[in-house]
Amino acid sequence: MSTSDALQMSRRVDPRGVRTIGVITKIDLMDRGTDAAKMLMGEEIPLRLGYTGVRNRSQADIREGKSVRECLEEEKTFFATHPTYRLLPPHLVGVHSLVDKLTKVLFRHIKNFLPEIKREISSKTRVVLDRLQELGEVRPLSVFYIPTHLYTF
Repeated sequence: MSTSDALQMSRRVDPRGVRTIGVITKIDLMDRGTDAAKMLMGEEIPLRLGYTGVRNRSQADIREGKSVRECLEEEKTFFATHPTYRLLPPHLVGVHSLVDKLTKVLFRHIKNFLPEIKREISSKTRVVLDRLQELGEVRPLSVFYIPTHLYTF
């Protein structure tokens, strides 16, 4: 796993592993007797945001017409009954855990950058308002001005 192309590419843009989330896919297809527990626990290649293992919806599942909901239930059962993965903290496995993790990361990112975005909007609003004031009072278009004011004289 440590030589996977995805990890190598992520190291080029995130050498310290502070922005990368490791997603171990097809975890159910690993050879019998092997597992990704150490990787999921961050013991092999540490990532600040950690790892999540998921059981993917297979082509056979799709051909058989299994719904996403059914596949998620099967994933839940897989992790709950696997001899190793059932002993891991629940936040390390499953699509729902991955969604929660991504949501938290996105929320933190928005929370961190929102003050700067607000400042930028305020600054640009001030520039536009100053420019509008420089331009002075809006003059009505003659097409509308004449009929509107025709009877006021």
